[in-house]
Amino acid sequence: AVCRSNPTPCKDPTDKLFTVHGLWPSNLNGPHPQNCTNATVNSHRIKNIQAQLKIIWPNVLDRTNHLGFWNKQWIKHGSCGNPPIMNDTHYFQTVINMYITQKQNVSEILSKAKIEPLGIQRPLVDIEKAIRNSINKKKPKFKCQNNGGV
Repeated sequence: AVCRSNPTPCKDPTDKLFTVHGLWPSNLNGPHPQNCTNATVNSHRIKNIQAQLKIIWPNVLDRTNHLGFWNKQWIKHGSCGNPPIMNDTHYFQTVINMYITQKQNVSEILSKAKIEPLGIQRPLVDIEKAIRNSINKKKPKFKCQNNGGV
């Protein structure tokens, strides 16, 4: 979806799995908090998890600059998650844990429901049903983008 909706086309072929778009703290009443600090990502602290992040949360617009992308995500969103997010490493590890160990791997969930990223439209109700069935009937939050009527 990012590659289709962005004015700058993706440089590489799209992934054949659904990847993380983001992890954002939210307020129950009001807008999502943003840019709570300008502290950058400590690349040495996340070195051991970068390989996993490249797979599940890649910079699809520029595969040569994952760290720059993650840094923007941390500054804009992750830094606002304290508490319970303690630091940049904890933020990125939380994304990995949600994707892999807490059964929130959307690629796996949708694949089991025979919904694959093949570039064809699917009814939103089918996607929601597949996700609800895998996450204790909780309703997922969707953000749809209009791609010039496509």
